[in-house]
Amino acid sequence: MFKRFIAAAVVILGLTNVAQAQEVDRKDPYNMVEQAATIAFNHFKAQQAQIQKNPNMLKDIVREDLLPYVDYRYASYKVIGRNLPKTSSDQRDRFVSAFKNYLVTTYAQAFTQYDNQQVEFLRDGGDNHSSKIASVKARIYAPGRPDINITFKVRFNNKTGEWGVYDMVAEGISLLASKQAELEGLIRQKGIDYVTDELKEKSSLDITTKKENKAA
Repeated sequence: MFKRFIAAAVVILGLTNVAQAQEVDRKDPYNMVEQAATIAFNHFKAQQAQIQKNPNMLKDIVREDLLPYVDYRYASYKVIGRNLPKTSSDQRDRFVSAFKNYLVTTYAQAFTQYDNQQVEFLRDGGDNHSSKIASVKARIYAPGRPDINITFKVRFNNKTGEWGVYDMVAEGISLLASKQAELEGLIRQKGIDYVTDELKEKSSLDITTKKENKAA
């Protein structure tokens, strides 16, 4: 389920009609999502030949072009959930680092699922920008398939004065809540260090293309 959510997110993050952005506008949540996505996906398309030879290049694209606009620390703390008071500062920092790299690998793998889908961003005046949370809504159109409604949840950081994506909701199901349900209990049972090591192992996996998957 989590991988399907991420794949849908990558489709949206990669199919904006906004021109290549010179600088991402982090003061506006809608512009931030669309502009950062455009930069990442243009790099993805421009380096297709190299990526086919070395799919792990996708990790570099995600890390450089998308990760700066993801509030992975806030998301990590939400995943730790009620276990947070029982962890040390060092444990939390190591978990955040592992979760960040896990997201990089997951998004990079999802980039291999792109197949010319169409996307529309919906500016329906949802959340008030004066609040700390905004919703960037979009809809994926693919021939012969049902439309997919996606909402990116974006949070305003008072310290930096900038917005960052912390969750994606696909057809009413929260990706963050799904990961929290999966990992919070595991942290409680086996400890945060165990889960951190699990995430490190998963984040170290190589990216495989569709061709490689078929060959396997």
